[in-house]
Amino acid sequence: MKRAIALILLLAACKEEAAQLPDPVPLTADALGHYCQMNLLEHPGPKAQVHLEGLPGAPLFFSQVRDAVAYARMPEQSHAIVGIYVNDMGAAPSWEDTGAGNWIAAGEAHYVVGSRRIGGMGAPELVPFADPDKAAAFAAEHGGKVMRLSAIPDAEVLTPVNLESDAVAPGDGDFEERLRALTRETGG
Repeated sequence: MKRAIALILLLAACKEEAAQLPDPVPLTADALGHYCQMNLLEHPGPKAQVHLEGLPGAPLFFSQVRDAVAYARMPEQSHAIVGIYVNDMGAAPSWEDTGAGNWIAAGEAHYVVGSRRIGGMGAPELVPFADPDKAAAFAAEHGGKVMRLSAIPDAEVLTPVNLESDAVAPGDGDFEERLRALTRETGG
């Protein structure tokens, strides 16, 4: 009898927890990336939204899934995360138009990690799919391997990325010397 009561209480707690999971918010022209503060619709590739405790209906949007996963893995957040959603790229009209309502829970997705496709902010991307077969087909076409969220190494999301825009432009090899000269001129 005690086991039955314990099981009922456990199921009730699970049901209450599931009821607290917020619904995903449709992607609109008002959605801005948390880090870049740029309109998400202007960026290709999958997006993510992170819902925080105490902030219902106002998720943090991310221009790249990689950035949302990095955010979730860093200890600096001020609020507990109550849900993360990512675009199901198997249901997306295209890489440029990922869709407004094709969100899936991040923990349920199958991710293509290490593909040749670049995310909306120009960095490598984790490409999420609800259907593992669609993820495998994407990986066969664009490279990478299919992984679940918990198996994605931190190095895939927390390691800095060298972007082509970060490289020193041709003819700019004397940048450091010009910077030193400027420092000397200003007395710094």
